[in-house]
Amino acid sequence: MNPLPDRRLSCLSLSTVFPNPTEPGCGIFVERRLEALASLPDGPDVKVIAPVQVFDWGNRRHRFLRSRGVAWRRTQGPLEVFHPTWFYPPRGGAANAGFLAARIVLTAARLWTSGYRFDLIDAHFGHPEGVAAAVLGRLFQRPFLITMRGNEPLFAAAPSIRATQKWAFGRAARVIGVSRALSGFAESLGVARERSATIPNGVDGALYHPRDRAACREKHRIPAGSRMLLSAGYLVEGKGHHDIVRAVAKLRSQGLPLELWIAGGPGREGDFEPAIRAAIAETGLGSSVRMIGAVPPTVLAELMSAADVLCLASYAEGWPNVVHEAMACGAPVVASSVGGVPEMIPDDVAGIVIPPRDAAALAEALRAAFSRQWDRAAIARMGRERTWTRVAGEVHRLMKDVAAEIGG
Repeated sequence: MNPLPDRRLSCLSLSTVFPNPTEPGCGIFVERRLEALASLPDGPDVKVIAPVQVFDWGNRRHRFLRSRGVAWRRTQGPLEVFHPTWFYPPRGGAANAGFLAARIVLTAARLWTSGYRFDLIDAHFGHPEGVAAAVLGRLFQRPFLITMRGNEPLFAAAPSIRATQKWAFGRAARVIGVSRALSGFAESLGVARERSATIPNGVDGALYHPRDRAACREKHRIPAGSRMLLSAGYLVEGKGHHDIVRAVAKLRSQGLPLELWIAGGPGREGDFEPAIRAAIAETGLGSSVRMIGAVPPTVLAELMSAADVLCLASYAEGWPNVVHEAMACGAPVVASSVGGVPEMIPDDVAGIVIPPRDAAALAEALRAAFSRQWDRAAIARMGRERTWTRVAGEVHRLMKDVAAEIGG
């Protein structure tokens, strides 16, 4: 094995969900990991290619030109970020990875010729970024890493995407899963165990921590004696907000006076808000549900501190950050057993894990959560244990191993 070069590594990261001025709340988990990585004392020099879609197909308000007003290059803390535009047609399938690769190779080449000879490529999500990274790796003769974040098994239901992911995974120096379930999926596609790693996300403890519950409730006009349930996430079908609405209606009809708060806005997969509002009207909940739209992280942390319980009824996840963040604020969680949830809530100290898409189990778990006295301080300690600096250190060690294997 060759020794590492006596210099700082350089890393070119690829992410189609990295936050940009038109989507400041998108992909914060990617942003946090890369900022922490670049901020390590001996961390790599990180540049980010974060393409912005030309057309926003999921915007029901028909503001299609998402890329308008986004600068091609900007700096963000220790990161230099590039925002080329790219064409991402709905139902493009495996071809979307080709569209992405064709676009970002131009930006990568521009960086290369200007003197940024990156040591490795770091892709976030297996499709389309992972496939594009494999193309770049071959063109520039550089090793690449792929981090799977949750949608890879869903995409793999399409044979063409499964085939392209398998092709990319088979050429990656390392494939990282944010949960053990995702790492198992990579291994099912032929990734050798020694090239597979599990590195869960972290939490920003400076932002997500227990706040004074009474003060938070007063600030957000939550009556002192009310029973508050919080559901947070994009307003897309897969988050299951409408299932929570129906569970709350069932419990209220049985005498449990819950109030449901839903925080979130439309996602790239579309806008499910009309269907959620239809479920509210159908169940007659009316003023018992507050849909407050997307909120800044500080406000979300206050609501998590104020809430009696947070509920995540998702159908699929990788490492759902909202669960981690709610725990860091001291809130107990009722969540579907998807992605990394069983690893996040390994026992009943911090919450209750239920099968996804099980209406009866959801209602019963919420009833049990509201009837129990939770140790919110213990939950907060569990939630705050894994920091982004710790995550960055684990990723950096893995990157140095890869660099050592290929001689820097």
